[in-house]
Amino acid sequence: MTDAGRIILLAVVVCAVGVGVGVIIGYFAIDNSIPEPKENPDASQMIMNEIKAENLEKYLRYVTEYPHIAGRDVAEEYLVNYIADQWKESGLDVEIHPYEVLLSYPDDNDPNYLAIKLADGSLTSQSQLKEEILDHSQNKSGVVNPFNAYSAKGDPEGELVYVNYASIDDFLHISKLINLNNKICIARYGKLFRGDKVNHAELYNCSGLILYSDPKDYTVLGREVYPDDWFLPGTGAQRGSIQLLSGDELTPHYPAIETAWRLKLEDTDLVKIPVTPIGYNDAKMYLEKLSGNEVLEDWKGGLNITYRYGPGFVGEHSTSKMKMHVNTTNQMAITKNVVGIIRGSVEPDRYIIIGNHRDAWVFGSVDPSSGTAGVLEIARSFGEAIKNGWKPRRSIVFCSWGAEEYGLIGSTEWVEEFTKVLGSRTIAYLNIDGMINGNYTVQLSGSHNLKQLSIDSAKTVPNPSQEEIANGRKNTFDTWLHTSGGSELKFATLGSGSDYAPFLQVSGISVLNLKYASNFNPVGSGVSGYPVYHTVYETFDYMKAFIDPDFLFHQATARVGAEIARRLADSPLLPFNAVDYVTRMISDKNTMMKTFGEKLESHNIKTDMLNSALTDLNNAAKDLHKRIEKIDLKDPLLLRAVNDQLMQFERAFIDKQGIEGRNDVSHVIYTPLLHNSYGAAAFPGLVDSMFEIESDPNQEARWDEVRRQYSILLYHIGSAASTLRDFTPIKGFSNQ
Repeated sequence: MTDAGRIILLAVVVCAVGVGVGVIIGYFAIDNSIPEPKENPDASQMIMNEIKAENLEKYLRYVTEYPHIAGRDVAEEYLVNYIADQWKESGLDVEIHPYEVLLSYPDDNDPNYLAIKLADGSLTSQSQLKEEILDHSQNKSGVVNPFNAYSAKGDPEGELVYVNYASIDDFLHISKLINLNNKICIARYGKLFRGDKVNHAELYNCSGLILYSDPKDYTVLGREVYPDDWFLPGTGAQRGSIQLLSGDELTPHYPAIETAWRLKLEDTDLVKIPVTPIGYNDAKMYLEKLSGNEVLEDWKGGLNITYRYGPGFVGEHSTSKMKMHVNTTNQMAITKNVVGIIRGSVEPDRYIIIGNHRDAWVFGSVDPSSGTAGVLEIARSFGEAIKNGWKPRRSIVFCSWGAEEYGLIGSTEWVEEFTKVLGSRTIAYLNIDGMINGNYTVQLSGSHNLKQLSIDSAKTVPNPSQEEIANGRKNTFDTWLHTSGGSELKFATLGSGSDYAPFLQVSGISVLNLKYASNFNPVGSGVSGYPVYHTVYETFDYMKAFIDPDFLFHQATARVGAEIARRLADSPLLPFNAVDYVTRMISDKNTMMKTFGEKLESHNIKTDMLNSALTDLNNAAKDLHKRIEKIDLKDPLLLRAVNDQLMQFERAFIDKQGIEGRNDVSHVIYTPLLHNSYGAAAFPGLVDSMFEIESDPNQEARWDEVRRQYSILLYHIGSAASTLRDFTPIKGFSNQ
């Protein structure tokens, strides 16, 4: 090339670079010269006014008209189409996401039952096949007989043994008294997830498990039962899944989409023993005949009998056996998620996700349909606000999950399918399951970096209770604080039990769970919060008569959820507080050390290393919030950077290897309890490694595992601190 040619080429390149730089500078100059959409000062009140009690009542009446168990064509489709149509009318863009998964159903032609088998082979004292219909609203086609999903089929016969709540402590106690091999065990519902009860029964080689709702846990002495009051009648039997794994059993860790590779049934961790639920009328028929010693005082339920351990029966039935006939069948079915999207005006690639599951075991007026009504009304109110000029800064995604009752299937499959996108773009997930199970107090729980947001939002919502207002508690927060029992607000961490779990445990997304709760908590229950949980009696009429006649508590709770979502969507600076999160971690560490501190130190595991790591994390959190106070929030790139730090903080606690021995949890700070999936455990890897460590003959190996888990915990706490530090390379990568 000639010199002249080189000069011309250089000039072209310089011009091109100049134009390119000019375009980039111009882009940001123009972007900065346009005032960012400010938080609409009227948006909050506009949305709150739009959420109406009569709409919530209308929605609940519609979605509870028929049974809607997951995977059944009619039950699945009529609500999928209804929700999709409602969201389209509200102006949302709607998508349907189907998954082919393993579900489970009883056989109407060969129903499950229990009986006492006499020595001559004949059967007596057979359990009822169906719950008794007590009012016309329950008399609908499509009501499935009481069953436990994913139970093994079988006809075991053997001596009956009472195992209280079937907790691991209960089994440890009774196994010292009775050899449980090939025994049929009977346990009352309550205290822990039913799947954990079954897991414990399998661990102790029981041949079958019967579950029932004891009056001590689901009624109150001297009160009437449904339909005269809200307590559980003796014919009521709690349905429910006994699957421990979240998501589809055949496609663990991957979505059940068209291209999925599936496990064979024999290679899954499905339950190996028959399991079935019964009402307490039937339970009394068997328990009152038990032989053996009288049980411990806290094992006694509310039936008018002498509670005994067994094994086997007394008197005329001393040679009889307990017989189970369980014909529950697993089969492939399609479940669908409905997703409705409002596109953000400034940050469309940042998502606020609001979710509720759609499926119920029968009518599900509390679980989940009160939440379904709430999510429908929040979406409608957002749509109306947008028509009136509201432009949310970030995208808002509404999700109606399928097959949650079977093991969080719809939400888990969706998170698994889109985990790369969700992990990098989701601000937070708000779960609204059984939104109303009582009228005692609003109750929020979840990631503690969202605690202050929850408080601030609850303060904006008027109290739905005239009695509370008369006592000076004018907003929902006032009652929440009052019912917490003092100056310390009850804000729990989360284990599993609803659709927040895969967001938290798979992708490390900060989560909240919202409901208006009851104060129904007789001895031992502490799980459902309302007595007719998962029975045929959970109808629209039940909600209308006994929980929320005027739907004002629905309205208040939906308003709290809407305000939380709006603030997450609109606030230029994300309303997260990392210091609150670390404060809770330090409190949980102190509690853990009361139990394990001396044991750790006695094996040369330095607990001051954990203290130091949490101090560093706390300092990093405080420094971040101090920096935020000084930054120029009009600088869009700087604002985006600190928001990403706040958003990504929880992600730092996800271990890519998962928690040792657990297939579907990866959060090293908070996971479901090892032997009670409903509860939340702090520092699970470390705590799990010390479970019954003293009784293990291989002490060296067990304590080496404790040291490994301690190292993993310290690493993740340090990683979390690094996500909060200033993002210049030297400071950002320093542990100083």
